[in-house]
Amino acid sequence: MERESLISRIVFFCNKVLALLTFLAYILPFLAPKLFPFLSVLTLLLPLFLLLNAAFFIVWALQLKRKMLLSGIVLLLGITFISKLYRFNETTLELEPDDFIVMSYNVRLFNKYEWLPNKKVPSDISDVIQDYNPDILCLQEYTPDEDVRLRNYPYKNVQLEGNKNKYGQAIFSKFEIINTGKITFPNSSNNIIFADILKKNDTIRVYSMHLQSIKISTDIHEKLNESKSKFIFKRISEAFKQQQQQSELIKTHYDSCSYAKIICGDMNNSAFSYVYRNIKGEMKDAFQEAGSGFGKSYNFKYYPARIDYVFVEKSFLVKEFITDNQVKLSDHFPVITRLKMIDKTQK
Repeated sequence: MERESLISRIVFFCNKVLALLTFLAYILPFLAPKLFPFLSVLTLLLPLFLLLNAAFFIVWALQLKRKMLLSGIVLLLGITFISKLYRFNETTLELEPDDFIVMSYNVRLFNKYEWLPNKKVPSDISDVIQDYNPDILCLQEYTPDEDVRLRNYPYKNVQLEGNKNKYGQAIFSKFEIINTGKITFPNSSNNIIFADILKKNDTIRVYSMHLQSIKISTDIHEKLNESKSKFIFKRISEAFKQQQQQSELIKTHYDSCSYAKIICGDMNNSAFSYVYRNIKGEMKDAFQEAGSGFGKSYNFKYYPARIDYVFVEKSFLVKEFITDNQVKLSDHFPVITRLKMIDKTQK
């Protein structure tokens, strides 16, 4: 009996430590990463914290112990975070003539350096794009490739860097593009590009973002020793500080734009981060509006990493959202959303 009591005390101690870390992770999205760069890494672990709290709650509840209240309160206070982690009901609204589709996809240079043992990746990605047939297509880690077929897009904004090997971002559109631009990040090869797109009588500003990468291997079986773990945490911390600056640059830029805005792309950070909160602002997260499941957009084994987003202003109705995790042609999965401009008289 004493042994069980000791085990129970040890387990509850772990529960209390987890609760403390979870509360801390709840606070961090409201604090700039440059203030606590090392602690900001906890936001990446928040999905795991929430799942473990749910497990503790169930264990204590099955034993009819009041200890369940600790994790219960933690989960209750984090209800808004849970909605960012998992969505139970997918929304698909009726198709209407004015609907249009936006697709965002980090294509990883179309497998230029053969990370995948598939020499048809450029052609296969072209087939995926043709199947979804988006009206507006945003590609991160884009590079010109003769096997990529994008003939249905008469308008584009392609911004490339490099001499021999060119890479960058691209926005393709079936609608007329009347203006284009780029936001350059200090001390980084990442950036944001944008296009002002004319759809009937409306002008839409579309941003494609690719924020600083934290460069974590998708293979979690890689052996980590103490020094390597410290190096990874330091690298993540530095990347988060850069992302903070980058998020502030895009926020300043889009605040000065009066057009209806869509921001999509690879943010390289979770929905529980300061960077997410800063960029999203009052906009709607298309996944939260109409997606389902975890919305996992990065192919990280055994962990639901959602780092690719589509944010839209309230002038858009999100009618459908898909993360196609069956398309394994990059280290990211494509995200697709169907939108409709809301009649100003109906707001």
